[in-house]
Amino acid sequence: MQEKYLYEYAVIRVLPFVEREEFINVGIILFCKKEKYIRVLFGINEAKLRSFSKDLDLDQIKLNLQSFEKIAMGTKNCGPIAQLDVPSRFRWLTAVRSSAIQTSRPHPGLCNDLEQTAKRLFNELVS
Repeated sequence: MQEKYLYEYAVIRVLPFVEREEFINVGIILFCKKEKYIRVLFGINEAKLRSFSKDLDLDQIKLNLQSFEKIAMGTKNCGPIAQLDVPSRFRWLTAVRSSAIQTSRPHPGLCNDLEQTAKRLFNELVS
C-alpha cells in the first residue's frame, strides 16, 4: 500500500484593486510538513489581469511572485524569511495580508504524490 501524505495548499491571488476584493488566481503553494516539501507554481494570464486594470504593473507582479517562489525554495540571497524552516516559510507565505498579492486560507488534503498533486491543483485552480 502506497503511503499517503497529508498536505496543505493555498491559492495565490492577484487583487488589481485591493479595496474591491476582486481577485484572479495566479498560483498555488503546496506544503507537506512530514516530507519538508514546499512548492510554488504560478502563471500570469496578462490578458485576464489587464481586463481588470490596464494600469497594473505586471513586471512588479512577476517579481513579487518570483519572490514567493524563492522564499519557498529557501534561496540563500532572498532574505531572512527564506532561511526559516519549511513550515515557517509556508506560514509566512500564507499569512493574511492586505497587499495586491494575497493567498487563500490553507486547505488540507491527502495524496500519494506531492509533485503530481501540486500540478493538478495548479491546473484546476489557476490554468
